Amino acid sequence: MLRTLISGFLLISQLAFTSIVIAAPKSVSLVYEVARHGQPFATVTETYQQKNGRYRIESVTKGVDAYALFGERKITSEGEVTSQGLKPSHFELHQGENEKKSLFADFDWAANRLTMKVKGKSTKVPLEKGTQDIVSFAYQFMFSPPKSGALTLPVTTGKRLRVYNYVVAERNVPLELPAGKFKTVHLVNASKDASDDQKELWLGAEAYSLPVRLLVVDENGMKTEQTLTSLHAE
Repeated sequence: MLRTLISGFLLISQLAFTSIVIAAPKSVSLVYEVARHGQPFATVTETYQQKNGRYRIESVTKGVDAYALFGERKITSEGEVTSQGLKPSHFELHQGENEKKSLFADFDWAANRLTMKVKGKSTKVPLEKGTQDIVSFAYQFMFSPPKSGALTLPVTTGKRLRVYNYVVAERNVPLELPAGKFKTVHLVNASKDASDDQKELWLGAEAYSLPVRLLVVDENGMKTEQTLTSLHAE
């Protein structure tokens, strides 16, 4: 009887994960406009590809007008797709041709160790369960849409591992953006650290829970907004 119940539970769990994986697209292309105090200064183009239980994300930021002189910022994240969603194995960030600004992170899940490399110097820290990088965490919502209450997200920036805290402020918030009309889930920063930037995310409730708008206000009051202008998913 117990074996039957356990087998039934495992089957239900497998079916539940299968439905999540089927629901999540295998290919996503996103384009965002980034503005500071309402003035466009960059575009972000991202692609997500999933195949044979693996994923790869590429994010490229290009400045517009005078900001183009800073060069492209390219971020890549790759790893496994598991029953808990994305499980990164390697992360890279490159800013233009300046190798001194390159960041790397390797996730050793067997040893529970995260290795971050900055300017040729490596730092190793304990790897927390569910850790994402700064580009994969947004796509993790495809597999784990936020529920009511607080969210705790361990994320590596490539320089350090930190915990981001968000809370669901509102649901079914309508937004009309260049990419279309969206019903969104609004997340706000719940960190108690006064030095943290204030961050807000709007996830498309019917767009695979992908971010359609992001807003960051730094300690100096500088507002940076990232708005979705194009979305294609298969």
